[in-house]
Amino acid sequence: MTDQQTVAVTDRLLLKTWREEDSRRFWEVMNTPAVMKWLGGPQPFESWHEGFARLQTYQRDYGHCFWLVERQSDGMLLGFCGLKKINYEGAPNMGMPEIGWRFREEAWGKGYAKEAAIACLDLGFDRFGYDEITAVTVSGNEGSWGLMLRLGMREREELAFHDLKYSPLYGPARQWVITKDEWAAERPRVMASAAR
Repeated sequence: MTDQQTVAVTDRLLLKTWREEDSRRFWEVMNTPAVMKWLGGPQPFESWHEGFARLQTYQRDYGHCFWLVERQSDGMLLGFCGLKKINYEGAPNMGMPEIGWRFREEAWGKGYAKEAAIACLDLGFDRFGYDEITAVTVSGNEGSWGLMLRLGMREREELAFHDLKYSPLYGPARQWVITKDEWAAERPRVMASAAR
């Protein structure tokens, strides 16, 4: 595995590539009933580590993944946020770039997810040259799709699909999308409304 790289720096956060030792550290703080509520509940380390291995594959193949997010002031691991390609069985838009995030409970309500997501959208459109980016969640996960709306993303109902892993538990997977031009127009408003 390559050395850890800082991908983006925001006012309060560092977005970084992963090291092997980050896998267990992440699982230990993130594998709680609240954090995993919409992801099937807490999972054994082996299941998470399989996902961690996939993150490394995304980084290698595309130059991006759901990156580790740390707080600058003290190095606290807050969660992840980043970009990958849609690869859910049944999704109608396989290969489309997806932004995603997961944050520990102590980080909720402080604007960290929004701050990290802004940086990731900037990277997606500017560094990686994508024309549009989607985000996926389920109806019950209001915290997640609420952030999508605050970022200026709009639901594309025709992209809803039945995910074999999560839809039996939570209903259809729904998608919110923003284009490069829409982000250019929305970004000043999103930045102005960033809560601290």
